[in-house]
Amino acid sequence: MTDAATPGTDGLMKAAQEAAKGGRLPPVHLWNPPFCGDLDMEIRRDGTWFHEGTPIGRAPLVRLFSTILKKEGEKFFLVTPVEKVGIRVEDAPFVAQDFEAEGKGPAQIVTFTTNVGDKTVAGPENPIRVERDETGEPSPYVHVRAGLEALIDRKSFYRLVDLGEAHEVAGVDWFGVWSGGVFFKIIPVRELSL
Repeated sequence: MTDAATPGTDGLMKAAQEAAKGGRLPPVHLWNPPFCGDLDMEIRRDGTWFHEGTPIGRAPLVRLFSTILKKEGEKFFLVTPVEKVGIRVEDAPFVAQDFEAEGKGPAQIVTFTTNVGDKTVAGPENPIRVERDETGEPSPYVHVRAGLEALIDRKSFYRLVDLGEAHEVAGVDWFGVWSGGVFFKIIPVRELSL
């Protein structure tokens, strides 16, 4: 996408800009407009947004679009009060690129920052989860808002592991991390290589 808006994105941009003026996220959870078709837009696993095969290079524009992103089932949409268009998301729509940790043990608070500027505190409402592929390679995620997750980037995941500790959950010893009074499991202790 070039710097200029393309047909089909004008209304989306205006809705996002209107919400941004107030410094808040638009209430996309309240909007249920008719489906208007799919837009040739994709969010890749590394967090790069593409429109018609071209990366969107303007970070403020990506941020604006990210504020009107909605997930319904396994599908993703950009929505306004009057239109809803489908987009493709390769993995998670956001990437957690950094975090800050305060405290220790159950009192620890881990606050993630995403590639689009969202901040999310891991805890009961924003859990951390780790999926493993067939080779055992982990893909860690943190919930950001309204069913939207961020893939935790590799450097942040390594830092998170440095904060980890063993804790028993339902009779099984797990290695994981605390945040917001919740212990988030990463891997069973018995599977850790010594």
